[in-house]
Amino acid sequence: MHKDEIADLIEEKHDLLLNWLKEQDDDKWLLGPEGKWTTGQQALHLLQSIKPLNDVLSMPRFFFKYVFGKNNRDIHNYDTIVHSYQEALTTTNNFTFKASKNMKIPKIKDKTYILNRLQVESKKLQYKTRRISDKNLDTLVLPHPLMGKIPIREILMWTAYHVEHHTKILQEKY
Repeated sequence: MHKDEIADLIEEKHDLLLNWLKEQDDDKWLLGPEGKWTTGQQALHLLQSIKPLNDVLSMPRFFFKYVFGKNNRDIHNYDTIVHSYQEALTTTNNFTFKASKNMKIPKIKDKTYILNRLQVESKKLQYKTRRISDKNLDTLVLPHPLMGKIPIREILMWTAYHVEHHTKILQEKY
């Protein structure tokens, strides 16, 4: 997938999520299915996911090679990444990223802040996606907490899917 398509996909998935969240009554921010995250926790989790990605993508490129190494395989397409992620979730019993474990329920007063930050971080990621070279997208890798080291192009595609995944959960169960 071309980097402009990835950036557009990130924008589309975040817009769908943010529009859905903004339409919900404030009292739903604190609610969720029994034993599951609240709507606010879902939004906070996505913010906790995208912020570190933006932070690391701001670092010098030599840092990636030095710390994480280089890609040594062909790039997977979007559908393969989605399938791999879904499979990994199934085999790890719905693994939760360390920063999102035992997460506090965000207060209603924090809703606007979290949604604004999520939108800003999405825009930053779109910009960075369009600016990074194709060579770096395909050769530099980053660690994914569930899928291991994967090329930046794939982690960007996964980020778009991750938002879609949580949006579907919210739409179906909340």
